[in-house]
Amino acid sequence: MRCSTSELAAHLGGELVGPDVSTDGASIDSRTIRPGQLYIPIVAERDGHAFIPAALEAGAPAYLCAAEPVGRTAIRVRDTAAALLSLAEFARRGVGGAIGITGSVGKTTTKDLLAGCLASTFVSAASDRSFNNELGLPLTLLNAPDGSQWVVLEMGARAAGHIARLTEVARPDVGIVTRVAKAHVEYFGDLDGVARAKGELIAALPASGLAVLNFDDPRVRDMASLSACPVLGYGLGAGADVRAEDVTLDADLRARFRLSSPWGQTDVRLAVHGVHQVANALAAAAVALWCGVPMESVAAALGVNRGSPLRMEVHHVSGGPIMIVDCYNANPTSAEAALRSLAALPGEHKLAVLGQMAELGDHSGSEHRRIALVAEELGIEVVGYQTELYGKEHVTELDEAVALLRTMGPGDAVLVKGSRVARLEDVVSAYGEAEGAPSLPSGSLPSGAAAGPGLLWGAGW
Repeated sequence: MRCSTSELAAHLGGELVGPDVSTDGASIDSRTIRPGQLYIPIVAERDGHAFIPAALEAGAPAYLCAAEPVGRTAIRVRDTAAALLSLAEFARRGVGGAIGITGSVGKTTTKDLLAGCLASTFVSAASDRSFNNELGLPLTLLNAPDGSQWVVLEMGARAAGHIARLTEVARPDVGIVTRVAKAHVEYFGDLDGVARAKGELIAALPASGLAVLNFDDPRVRDMASLSACPVLGYGLGAGADVRAEDVTLDADLRARFRLSSPWGQTDVRLAVHGVHQVANALAAAAVALWCGVPMESVAAALGVNRGSPLRMEVHHVSGGPIMIVDCYNANPTSAEAALRSLAALPGEHKLAVLGQMAELGDHSGSEHRRIALVAEELGIEVVGYQTELYGKEHVTELDEAVALLRTMGPGDAVLVKGSRVARLEDVVSAYGEAEGAPSLPSGSLPSGAAAGPGLLWGAGW
């Protein structure tokens, strides 16, 4: 969003200090700020005000502050985090339509696939990585190109009302709910609590909008009763409006299927890995087709979009095993899906190096043990990384994990998966350096929310 600081100050009711200058977008991170972006310091674990000089040096023409300005152009406000949300509401007026995506699993991949489909036909924007909370969502709106016809927004929460607040800012026209699963249940108690939180998106949609629901998940399907607008169901079941038929997997776990929809049929070959990605592709296709993207463009986009880093990457290690790297996050649903993907790969010996699944509350012990039993049933050896919760062999040091991976050779298959707190990408990187395996893409790992402050709701989910 291009805007003058005088306009921004007027909207915020803040005090403009210094000359009126133009801004283009915004950032809360002094380390990654682009020239022209407004710097918004957030006060969390560290105070982002300390990094204002660094932001100015990097090219920020102006900044917000809730303290004494330090020179150049500033807009003084009472609360910079509240101002960020207010600026996003202002930016939303310049966007044609907004699409919100929530769910316990699949949000980011669905966002990536949908953004690719829309980009073939519209000027559009989408959340960066997993920017899905009260900091990331506003930044997506503020950095959307002027004249954007659609913006795709992930929406996460760690308490009741969080998604409702995000919908007040984003005013979504379309809402997608992917799954209700046992992820981060320590915040909501049980699956019904998770469902109520996710349903806040559907309840906020206007009568002119569209609710897109996973009909293979009963709790998601039941959210149709919350919708004031038409509902489009997707899934593999016969009752879905947008369906996948004749699903097959190739040797690298990429799915092929027949896409059937009210707009016609076509064959699709996904570039993302794992049969569970079919549902994410169906959600993306349903919205894109409703928005007016031609069927052939949808199929083409789904065939080239590889999704975000660290999610179901499949690497063929030279002189080593096939390796699935899926360590951006983990919960019982995604862990089971990843294990079943590993089981589908060829290989005599199959190993899963699993980090902790975080934020499961009282369910933590039982869910880790259940995942270990799933692996056992699939003939997969499990080794915990810095956790004994799986009740199996475990290693505590990075070097031990790397040494374990180095025992796997051609004809073997490996899964590396865990929640962000486990930092299993460090294991993969160290193994790659030792064995010549493909290194992780530059910039693939999430940086902090700012040069200091962490996200107020954490990563969201």
